[in-house]
Amino acid sequence: MRKLLFIFAVFGVILFSFSQKDQELFRINDTKVMLSEFKQMYEKNLSLVEDKNGADIDSYLDLFINYKLKVKEAYSLGLDKNEAYKKEFESYKKELVTPYLYDKKALEKLVREAYDRKKTEVKVSHILVRFPSSSIAVDTSFLKSKIVGYRNRILQGEDFEKVAREVSEDPSAKINGGNLGYFSAFQMVYPFENAAYNIKKDEVSEPFITKFGFHIIKVTGKRESRGEFEVAHVLIKNSAYREEKINKIYQELTSGSSFEELASQHSEDISSAKNGGKLPRFGTGKMVEDFENEVLKLQNVGGYSAPFKTKFGWHIVKLLKNYPVPSFNELKEELTRKVKSSNRFVVSNKSIATRLKKEYKIKEDKVLLNQLFIAENKDFKKEKLDKTILSINDKKLTQKDLLIYGDSKNQSINKELYEEFKNNEIVNYFKDGLEKTNSEYRNTLLEYKEGLLLFDLMQEKIWNKASNDAYGLKEFYSKNIAKYGKELDEIKGQVLSDYQNELEKNWIEDLRKNNTIKIKDKVVKKLKKIYNQ
Repeated sequence: MRKLLFIFAVFGVILFSFSQKDQELFRINDTKVMLSEFKQMYEKNLSLVEDKNGADIDSYLDLFINYKLKVKEAYSLGLDKNEAYKKEFESYKKELVTPYLYDKKALEKLVREAYDRKKTEVKVSHILVRFPSSSIAVDTSFLKSKIVGYRNRILQGEDFEKVAREVSEDPSAKINGGNLGYFSAFQMVYPFENAAYNIKKDEVSEPFITKFGFHIIKVTGKRESRGEFEVAHVLIKNSAYREEKINKIYQELTSGSSFEELASQHSEDISSAKNGGKLPRFGTGKMVEDFENEVLKLQNVGGYSAPFKTKFGWHIVKLLKNYPVPSFNELKEELTRKVKSSNRFVVSNKSIATRLKKEYKIKEDKVLLNQLFIAENKDFKKEKLDKTILSINDKKLTQKDLLIYGDSKNQSINKELYEEFKNNEIVNYFKDGLEKTNSEYRNTLLEYKEGLLLFDLMQEKIWNKASNDAYGLKEFYSKNIAKYGKELDEIKGQVLSDYQNELEKNWIEDLRKNNTIKIKDKVVKKLKKIYNQ
């Protein structure tokens, strides 16, 4: 956060593209700095300047030269080569490019869809045919044939739970028969969530694919969401005389004893007992189903259940508060953020790719592609794999590129995978070219790049030095003791800030001495005529 604030504070602006008649304003050694960059930054900051001196061309030009000197020094020290810097810059770059990928209508549709699903919960059982480990080539047609076979068994009358226990490669199915309980939006990967919300109760889905493998599901329940809950409980763990013990506590409760006191005295959930049995707030899918079902039966705040059993033991639960699903407007910002950061936003990327296909010149070698679709993975290794199968404007992609993509997805090559690969490459081409085609993005990226470098540079040259130089700080205080009039310990923060400013001032003087700065006086004169009237 501190870095972000620093970046915005350096000049607080977005740079804009240079005009065709751009002129050199000054140069540092052999590096030119153009008039348009200064002009746009200056104009942007006029509204932020509080005093007349700050708006003066000469004063601002001095600040701008100092800024560029620091940037040059950061590059000279190789700070842009640091792995931590490169990683952080790539992270910022990824964030910056994301808004340019949004298809507004598709995004709004996904946000509304997520909200509607938040209001309705589905209960699902599933059967999984899992992908092998990443080191093993996957014949997806074979895996799909397995899941189709399991589905046919169920359609012909076999019990879903029985088949799941026998064949599902989700280890929990041996215990739960594939039952995953109730869930709503964002609790499952998006393809799974989609399948669950797009079929009716008691229907068995067509096979579908997620990052885990092939699935079929059966929706066994749908209900309106009651939101989230705060509850307290008493737990008696599985042991001798457990039912007798919980019933005795229940009798005391119905006789008027305090729930909180009973929980504190008797509950064997140690972490909640000290808080009168209170548990953290939770929603659907966060507790075991038996516990959740008892909570849902409680309609009134303050009401409590009869004793009931889960795999953890015997419970009595009390409803402390119910948080219904908020309105769409209340949740819209949160849901938008979740949609943007979730795997469901790939759907919007498809929309972007569809739009870009109309703008780009795209060529495909259908003959080569068909050969790939019918070939075995082992046959690929007999070829050089350097033939172009797809071109996006001037970018050429080969058989090898598609094969590598398939390996990264643990999938063999087929038409569906190729379409995903093509859409992905189209979007990547757009992102890679954005710096050249969009001046706002390019210059915002430059601002981040230089801002991050300056943060690291200032930390190394000024902030850390001042903080770690106790002798220098004391000496600086002694020279300026008349200014402060208090003991160092009383105003150490102010003295440290002034010492940092002093170090920076001296450092800038050295940078100016060690670099040649040539200002184009005629250009500056024209600037003054325009701005200093």
